[in-house]
Amino acid sequence: MVIRIAAVGDVHVDEDVVGRFRPALEELPDCADVLLLAGDLTRHGTEAEARCVAREFGDLGVPVITVLGNHDHQCDQVPQVVKVLEDAGITVLEGTGTVLECAGGRLGVAGVKGFGGGFAGRCASDFGEPEMKAFVRTTRESADALAAALLSLECDSLVALTHYSPVPDTLAGEPLEIYPFLGCYQLGQAIDSAPTALALHGHAHHGTERGTTPGGVRVRNVAHPVIKQAYSVFHLGDQVD
Repeated sequence: MVIRIAAVGDVHVDEDVVGRFRPALEELPDCADVLLLAGDLTRHGTEAEARCVAREFGDLGVPVITVLGNHDHQCDQVPQVVKVLEDAGITVLEGTGTVLECAGGRLGVAGVKGFGGGFAGRCASDFGEPEMKAFVRTTRESADALAAALLSLECDSLVALTHYSPVPDTLAGEPLEIYPFLGCYQLGQAIDSAPTALALHGHAHHGTERGTTPGGVRVRNVAHPVIKQAYSVFHLGDQVD
């Protein structure tokens, strides 16, 4: 039995984008059991933009699960954005998880926005100024929340959904100087702490689609500028696409 997962991130919806994705989204019930959105749903994180997201991604005939991205935090309207999305039937995860009953089995999805910090050998450390310690503390707390959410789910197939990248592999194509602002190794450690089958993220618009955690979990960058389509579909079962 196979579970079919559609995914996309970084759609940056505003009034002028409404309708652009919808024709392809209408076909989702024929090719996927769920749609996962990897953050940056909006341009500036306003309640008005969230209503546009709800119009575009609501009522699709399959469950829709999302995490927020850095753009969705820009205008400090996160509670309003979350309410609009949830009122449209979209599940918003932040250090939480959910289990769906699919034809191919129980799918567990744990999600967190994540944060920056960098990767092994070239990362920020919890040392020095209070501002730096706060930065690294945010990274660690986010990764810890993801690990806890992943480990809490009882399911047949487990997926991690983040906005920031858990590995440097999928950042290839981005300037090396900004890697610490695109992801962190702690997210990869969190993913490897559980029997995760697939990890999905966005954020790296000029990155690469495929990567792997140190523990061997397949990572896919589903940012719209990378996949260049309304969504990619992955199959979980005997193997991962």
